Amino acid sequence: MARFSMLDIALIRRDPDRVRESLLRRGLDASPVDDLLRYDEEYRLALTAVERAKAEKNRLTATIAEASDRAAAARELRPQLEEVSRRIDALEQAARALSPSDESSPLRALLDVMPNLLDASVPDGADETANLELRRWGEPRHFDFVPKPNWELGENLRILDFSRAAKLSGSRFVVLAGAGARLSRALTAFFLDRALDRGYLEIAPPLLVSRETMWSTGQLSKFADAMFADPQADLFMIPTSEVPLTALRGGEILESSGLPQRYVAATPCFRKEAGAAGKDTRGLMRLHQFDKVELVWLTAPESSFDALETLTGHAESLLQELDLPYRVVALCAGDTGFNAAKSYDVEVWIPSSNTYREISSCSNCTDFQARRASVRFRRDATSKPEFVHTLNGSGLAIGRTMIALLENHQQSDGSIVIPPALRPYTGFDRISN
Repeated sequence: MARFSMLDIALIRRDPDRVRESLLRRGLDASPVDDLLRYDEEYRLALTAVERAKAEKNRLTATIAEASDRAAAARELRPQLEEVSRRIDALEQAARALSPSDESSPLRALLDVMPNLLDASVPDGADETANLELRRWGEPRHFDFVPKPNWELGENLRILDFSRAAKLSGSRFVVLAGAGARLSRALTAFFLDRALDRGYLEIAPPLLVSRETMWSTGQLSKFADAMFADPQADLFMIPTSEVPLTALRGGEILESSGLPQRYVAATPCFRKEAGAAGKDTRGLMRLHQFDKVELVWLTAPESSFDALETLTGHAESLLQELDLPYRVVALCAGDTGFNAAKSYDVEVWIPSSNTYREISSCSNCTDFQARRASVRFRRDATSKPEFVHTLNGSGLAIGRTMIALLENHQQSDGSIVIPPALRPYTGFDRISN
């Protein structure tokens, strides 16, 4: 399979100021752009040197072929031919060492850590405090009693067991029991059914994927420390099913008539949460293992930003059916993820935090991931293949939805009312002792 850098080196060469501006907006150093251009020039000069040497070899070969005494010409020119051949081998080796397809080349190393170019519509700002609120739905509930956090509610109802999970696996794990396990299963089925109603194709992907798959979707090497892996087998436990869903059509050329491709998967996800020490240590908010329903689109470039609006709307509609207040924010430049050109966070109201917390992040990754995974499409039989645009979003994270349900729909007696839309899936309308 052909391997491409995540950022098009031709784009960097053509418009380096745009790349510098995007890096600066993210709060990153822009000087690597100059290094990229220098290594790229060295690589192209090396390719030119190879072509010149090959042209010289061709000239010598033609001279022999055109000589009246070919045997004599061959004897005379053989030393030059052998010298040129040795030079071609050395020059090709030098060019390969500089190539962006060579894992050890300095050009490849820089390209691998270059984030996606931000879309012009992304708001400026250094961190989440500069994210721009776009809209809200629903009103946070005003309780006439002191509401409990999800961990207290779950333990009192005997549906969440953190102490036994710690005995089994350590911190940041949970055992779901009884109605808690059924609620998790019901949410998964509910989210999947709503996605299928909207034309998504359900996929059950592997939970262990190769290094190549992780690399092709932008998880390596920048996020390697956050992954659980088996070094001996060189396999990684998926941090999100975005990874296998985005890479599913890797190396393929799709027909434009088949776009968009929309996939949904419900899988466990595994993350070390290494950067979250001391944060959200109680409850379901930040676990090493959690379930999530993921939505992924492969679409034509000209429709990807409209697709982002549609994808975000799909995530929002789930919260509306569950009667959970939320807001949608546009992530600012400094808070936009490595792979994304533009992202919206859907944040649900969490009473125990007295604020909105992310439950779905919906992103347009433009051709950034598709270039690495080599997912292309052809507009017609005579057209040159183009890279698709990839989008992803949670629809939704199961654990965080459970937090929102438990806390927003709790009653003064400690029971939890199940929203009507979910009752056909749970088989009960309330969780109580």
